[in-house]
Amino acid sequence: QVQLVESGGGSVQAGGSLRLSCASSGYTARWYSMGWFRQVPGKEREGVAALERDGSTTYWHSVKGRFTISKDSDKNTLYLQMDSLKPEDTGMYYCAQAVRAYGGSWLNEWAYNYWGQGTQVTVSS
Repeated sequence: QVQLVESGGGSVQAGGSLRLSCASSGYTARWYSMGWFRQVPGKEREGVAALERDGSTTYWHSVKGRFTISKDSDKNTLYLQMDSLKPEDTGMYYCAQAVRAYGGSWLNEWAYNYWGQGTQVTVSS
């Protein structure tokens, strides 16, 4: 079983930065991708960024150049550095881990097997 715990959310003004962390525990040796997703009330959860085991990254078009996904393997922690934040980045951010191969985009939530409880990010204009 894998446990994921996010932290680092908060309130920030537009143009500011936040760094989200996702600490993983349990059996984490075999994973294919780890991702960050966000959701706002009334909308579907959308993939923001994904990091594959080989180091490949995928970003949603609206965050390219502003967000950076990374992982510290020694600490079993996934990060999402968010710069130049915009009000439309507001939402609940979740990290997720995929432990099985998937043939589609790693920004698809159906690719993931384990989820954290989320951390809220609010960007004011």
